[in-house]
Amino acid sequence: MKTKKFILEEKEMPKFWYNIVADMENKPLPPLHPGTKEPISPEMLSPILTEELIMQEVSQERFIEIPEEVLEKYKIYRPSPLIRAFELEKALGTDCKIYYKYEGGSPSGSHKPNTAIPQAYYNAKAGVKKITTETGAGQWGTALSFACAQYGIECDVYMVKSSFEQKPYRKIMMNTFGANVYPSPSDRTQAGRNFLAENPNSNGSLGMAISEAVEMAVQDEHTKYSLGSVLNHVLLHQTIIGEEALKQFEMAQDYPDVIVAPLGGGSNFAGISFPFLREKLQGKSEVKCVAVEPSSCPKLTKGKFMYDFGDTQGYTPLLPMFTLGHHFEPASIHAGGLRYHGASVLCSQLLKDGLIEANAIPQIECFEAGSLFAKYEGIIPAPESNHAIAQVLREVELAKKEGKSKTILFNLSGHGFVDMMAYSDFQNGNLVEHQLSTKEIEASISKISALQPDEAEMA
Repeated sequence: MKTKKFILEEKEMPKFWYNIVADMENKPLPPLHPGTKEPISPEMLSPILTEELIMQEVSQERFIEIPEEVLEKYKIYRPSPLIRAFELEKALGTDCKIYYKYEGGSPSGSHKPNTAIPQAYYNAKAGVKKITTETGAGQWGTALSFACAQYGIECDVYMVKSSFEQKPYRKIMMNTFGANVYPSPSDRTQAGRNFLAENPNSNGSLGMAISEAVEMAVQDEHTKYSLGSVLNHVLLHQTIIGEEALKQFEMAQDYPDVIVAPLGGGSNFAGISFPFLREKLQGKSEVKCVAVEPSSCPKLTKGKFMYDFGDTQGYTPLLPMFTLGHHFEPASIHAGGLRYHGASVLCSQLLKDGLIEANAIPQIECFEAGSLFAKYEGIIPAPESNHAIAQVLREVELAKKEGKSKTILFNLSGHGFVDMMAYSDFQNGNLVEHQLSTKEIEASISKISALQPDEAEMA
């Protein structure tokens, strides 16, 4: 009998997060102060982040030990299974072997608690009373709401207005965990009032929500800010996904030729791919890693590698990344977790160096792929995860054309059980494709040209 699920015992859970910076030949360019254009010091991040998270953000160490207290909380839902998609393979008539790492069994139904728990833990250790954050589709806000409840920390979530209206059950989940949830842009912050003055009907963006959350955090010494993606320490925490997968592939006596994951800010993709990329960087494999984004928010495939703010108002340091410009307001597609103007510094550098690949896919193709997966594998995927599945189907077709049988791994980063309105819109033909013109992208990027340092090599 063939094994479908590869499941680690709790005692086999990885004890360390992996920091890919240690193995990168070209280290990421530093974050810059927006005024002086000089590299910022770790101390400059202290108004919004706790000391231990700042140290992880700038760390050059290859492995960072996971605190025992965090491992205990992880056991609520980890280790997560590696699953062979036999029924999907049969439906596709392919010789390829398709595996997925299923992160939907967590309290938030996605991979996000992997960083929410340690961030809440380190903040609690530092005596923080409240954490502010942003959320797009609501997966991150739900995860942090849960994590804050574990440590008795108050949680304020600024949720992108379009998702706030599209996904009411996500708000209810956050409220159930004890969090306060506000549609962004709001009139609670100066940044929010500025956005509303410019466009009273704004649907919001992750960049806007970040601005509001950061503004509220810096006003109170007992409040800190928490980000669900993009930053180095966030991607670090997510690598427990790939570290588990490495062990599970040993159990399966197999190894992936291709790894696929969605990319909004980068934590989803980094979590599953970075441990395998370690082996590629060390010359042990030639694994192909593909980051998938929406065609309506194509920062990796159509954006430009340059310094930009992580938020719309300009409160954050300047980060070197592939970006569409921090003023970019994406279309209200259902994959809210992928509606971010920039990519993480680490993923951006890896793409720039040709160590990973990127592809953009329209949302209807993604929902078609997700629906096919649901019919044969029994899990309705989150809209974000549908992007990975759509790319997997493309990889299967490519393997067929090449006459090869490949082993493909993708991150099923969350379930779509609270995204039924999105599936309803798809089934009723109400989804609209959004394609950005080159002119629109150039206009957005041109607004940040003045932010570039004089001497940094950003080509």
